[in-house]
Amino acid sequence: MNERDSAPGGLALIEALVNTLNVETGADALDTADGRAEFALAERDAPAARTLREALRTVCLAHAGHRPPDDDAASVLDRLLAGAPLRVTVDAVGAAALRPVEEPPGLTARVAAAIATASADGAWDRLKACEAADCRCVYYDRSPAGRRRWCSMSVCGARAKMRTYRAKRG
Repeated sequence: MNERDSAPGGLALIEALVNTLNVETGADALDTADGRAEFALAERDAPAARTLREALRTVCLAHAGHRPPDDDAASVLDRLLAGAPLRVTVDAVGAAALRPVEEPPGLTARVAAAIATASADGAWDRLKACEAADCRCVYYDRSPAGRRRWCSMSVCGARAKMRTYRAKRG
């Protein structure tokens, strides 16, 4: 299994959004027209998308067991999602689904629907941010115990273990 497989369902949208910022280099895909187009965003929507992205990253860090530097940071996502009401729809065979109220749904509404669906099936808590401070890439934890700490054991995990090893020897 590839450590970098995309998250399932709507969580792939959240994973892709949060990973538009390369924490190590500072490169932000939302600075480009192609990067914004991936999320159907106009240039004027980029600042709000960045706020949403960082609120999501904070929650993904919490999923990985990291306490946010600002205790109020997680409530930012709650406030953002409050502006994206959802409704329950039922199809002809009786299957229920959550859908954004606004049509066409904006990015925040699509994220809200993805979180609601993933929460219902238990997948939301497995969307995590890498423990490495110079990475913070978001990944979906497919490990049986759900305790993965890094986006990639072969890169970020190996670096962390090497730092620990060197600290013990030095």
